Amino acid sequence: MKITFVKKIKADGSLCQKCNDVMEKLEESGNINKIDEILIADERDPSSPGMQLANQLGVERAPFFVVQRDRQTPEVHTVYFKFVKDVLDQETSEKDAAQEILNDNPDLDFL
Repeated sequence: MKITFVKKIKADGSLCQKCNDVMEKLEESGNINKIDEILIADERDPSSPGMQLANQLGVERAPFFVVQRDRQTPEVHTVYFKFVKDVLDQETSEKDAAQEILNDNPDLDFL
């Protein structure tokens, strides 16, 4: 299995805040050691490796993870806690996962 982490540099040259947050979580948990490759999707450079991969896979948000298992179709994960649970097989709280989804989708709200 190969895991690629793609983080974004915004048009103003800054790293996206969510990318910073996910990188911190990866480092704090030790899961950074399970990442095989880190690519940058630089909005200022459409030919940057991360932008090319995002375009190839049809991904429109960052950060994201691409998981390649043998010859299977690559899996794309845009929610960190779901990635940790589904790919790294580690426990996460439903509250954290739900909060991340709400933060990523401000048009959603609790019922």
